[in-house]
This record gives sequence, C-alpha cells and structure tokens, in this order.
Amino acid sequence: MKILMVTAETVPFAKTGGLADMVSALAIQLTKMGHDVKIVMPRYYKIDRSRLVKLEGPMAIAAGTVETWSAVYTTTMPGCEKLSVYFIDHEQCFGRDGVYGVPSETDFHDNPYRFAVLCHGAFQLCRKLGWFPDIIHCHDWSTCLAPVLLKHVCRYCGFEKTASVLTIHNQGYQGQYSKNSFPALGIDWGLYYGAGFEHDGGINFLQAGVSSSDMITTVSPTYAHEIQTAEGGFGMDGLLRARTDVIKGILNGADLRQWNPEIDKKIPETYSARSMAGKAKCKEELQKKMGLEVNPDIPVIGIVTRLVDQKGIAEIFAPTYGSIYQICTDMKVQFAILGSGESWCENEICALQSKLPNLRAYIGYDDALSHLIEAGSDFFLMPSKYEPCGLNQIYSMLYGTLPIVRKTGGLADTVDNYNQQTGEGTGFVFEQLTPRAIYDTVGWAVWAYYNKKDHIKKMQQAGMKKTFGWDEAAEKYVQVYKEALERGCGIRK
Repeated sequence: MKILMVTAETVPFAKTGGLADMVSALAIQLTKMGHDVKIVMPRYYKIDRSRLVKLEGPMAIAAGTVETWSAVYTTTMPGCEKLSVYFIDHEQCFGRDGVYGVPSETDFHDNPYRFAVLCHGAFQLCRKLGWFPDIIHCHDWSTCLAPVLLKHVCRYCGFEKTASVLTIHNQGYQGQYSKNSFPALGIDWGLYYGAGFEHDGGINFLQAGVSSSDMITTVSPTYAHEIQTAEGGFGMDGLLRARTDVIKGILNGADLRQWNPEIDKKIPETYSARSMAGKAKCKEELQKKMGLEVNPDIPVIGIVTRLVDQKGIAEIFAPTYGSIYQICTDMKVQFAILGSGESWCENEICALQSKLPNLRAYIGYDDALSHLIEAGSDFFLMPSKYEPCGLNQIYSMLYGTLPIVRKTGGLADTVDNYNQQTGEGTGFVFEQLTPRAIYDTVGWAVWAYYNKKDHIKKMQQAGMKKTFGWDEAAEKYVQVYKEALERGCGIRK
C-alpha cells in the first residue's frame, strides 16, 4: 500500500512526546514490510535546510482566505533510506521555536492556520509528486483537518481511492479554538457544522477528525475503551461511543534500535537478561552522576516525566500525607528524577532536594540521562492520571527496571502485577490515584527489594524477555488500513 503519514512531529527532526517516536517507528516498520510510505511535516526553524534537498518550484496552498505559497524540502529517514520525509517550508507558520507553542506560554494563537497549511499542503504535495496514497494516516488534533478535506473537499480530485485513519495519541489535547479562527482553515463555512467542528461555540479539531475519519486508532487497547467513558473522553465520549465500531486500540511498540540494554551506547556498560552485571555498573554511575550515596544495596527509584497534571505530579510532589517527602523520610530508598513542566512542581522538587539527601533531580530534559536512569534504577515510578500508551514503563521492563504504575491505559496493558506468592509479574500496580496508594505501593516494592530478592530477579528477567518491537503492531495497522479502504472507498469502487 501507499501510505502518507501526516504529522506535526517525528523523530529525529522534531519531538515533544511519544507521538514523534511512534510515527517514525511505525513508518520505518511499514517500509521494511514493503509498503510505500512517506511522511509530511512542517519544517521548523531548528530543522537545518542545508541538510535537505529542495523540490523544484513553489507549491500553492489554499489555507486561509487567500492562497499562500510554500517551498518543499525532503530527505530520507536516518537508518531507512527507502522512507522519504517531506517538509512544508512556510516561514510565517513554522519559522519559530516550538511545535504547538512555547513552554512558558499557551499554544500559538495562529495554530489553526499553521496546521491548515500543513494539511492542505499534504494534499498538494501528493499532486506535486503525482503520488496518490491509499491511506492518509493522521496523528492527533493538529492533523485532523486532513480527514475532513479527504471526505468533504478532495474526494474526487485524485483521491477517490484514498481512505483516512486517525490515531488519537492523547484525548486530552483536542485543538479547541475560537470560532473566529474557522476562516483560517480554508474550507466552506458549511463544514463548521457539517464536518463536526462546532463545539461550545468554538472549533474543535479532534472532534472534526473523529467525525470524518474512516478508521480511528488509539495507542493501547485499554485507552480505546477509556476514551469512550465520561472520565476519559474529555467531553467527546458520546461521539466516540457512536463511532465505536471503527475504533481500534493498538499498543505502541518500542524502537529497539534506541532502547536496548544489549547495544545502548548511552549507558556505561551494556547487559542482558542472561548477564545483568552491567546493570550494577549503570546503577553506580547513576548514583554518582545524580549526587546520591553510592551504595548498591539501596534501591533507586527513577522518574522521567513531563511535570504536568496528567502524570500524577500533584499526588507525588504536593506536600500532603504519603507524598514523596514522606517516602524519602520513612523508607531506605533513593530517587533520581528527570523532568520539566509546571513551575510549582519544578520549585517543589528543588526545595525537596535541599531537604532530602536521598532525592536528586535534573530539571529539563537530557536524553543520555534518561537512558542512564532507565538502566541504573531498580524501580521506575509512573503514577499517571491517564496514560494512552506510555513508553517509559516499556523501556523500564526492557532494562530490568520494575515499573510502579497506576492501572490505566497502556500501563494496564503492559505491566503484570507482582504475585507475592509466586514471584510472577513484571512490576507493581495500583488502582486509585492518591498519595497514600503511591506510598503503599512504593513501600510494597521496597519491601520486596529487601526481602524477596529472588522474586525481584525473576521479575526483572521476565520484563527483559518481553517483546515490544513494532512487528506485531505494524501488522495490526495494516489490517486497520484494509478496513479503512473497505469503509471509505467501498462506495466509490
């Protein structure tokens, strides 16, 4: 099949979260399977044009109220020469820092126009190349105009045999803007209601994408169910239940070229389930680097996260009974934290460091340090309020680090709870997101560390032997693509 991935981000060119990892990993796997895959995304300011090849001639894009023009650049995906990545080069829209906005502010006010340029540009790119895909695969709210265009505008303009698939990576981000932004989309006003944009008097990109797509996927089976509930649907659960027959949950894989303790060049010593001596060296190096007491007998709990409400930061870091301060004072344990986000939480972590010798943190993001935390920790704490898929719990298991997670979304689908009688399991799971639940579950894990070392080793090896590659997931996406073609194009055959 010919598959066009439309995305606001993909590694290694631009990344704000797991979406970028998923797009590139899935596209690479599909290409290896023999499919003809292309990716189209914006050329942000930090993507160096000198390393790209410019396509001949400008490209007209019908976003907004007047036609605009852009250049198009291309390159191949590192490590996969058959996979082409195309960049819409429009300085007004994308010649700035940030993908959706900047951390200290809200989203860019002109995001409706910016991503309309991307989506209209995706169709124009196909025409420019003379290459018409079987599937347009869109990712999250920023690309939801594409299935709208396919269904209502471009259906009979070369795309008669094209179907759309929308992957919801995070239902909490829907792209809601003022109704005044609708003209920026470059489509007829009749589609304000007709395509499902209208929401509380404004526009909602994700709602329109859900209404218009031939098939919808989420990044884990449990999350596919959760978004259809009042708690997880963020106001769209009714619409999602109405479309339940086209919703599929497919668990993300992990990029095993980057996250594999046997070949990882970012950790001081590699290791495997057969020989875990290198993990002890990684723990020693982590303790040194973070300024913790170097002691192999004290369990280290790692945290690598965005410091936002979704990740359960209030329950971990807020000064309440059972919070991380009490864990650090009541238990013989160490914390190694990497993250950035809400200022109150960053400030609280800095204050905790000054009080607690067994807690150290780096505010910001450091890729090499994230690998070291995964490899050098004994446990990994991830108490998310909701988690569409999650990758860090997968990385943790692959690195012999036992996750401590809340039972939600992809965390529920990937982590097997510890059986204290048999030693079976790959981590420690709790259900209620409260400081006390976190405290008790961390205490349970620490107790097992000191009293059930044989169980800990058994669980580490079980996690490391799990398969989290993209082979199986890519096959499931191919089946979704086939169903999308049957649904979206059957009437036109």
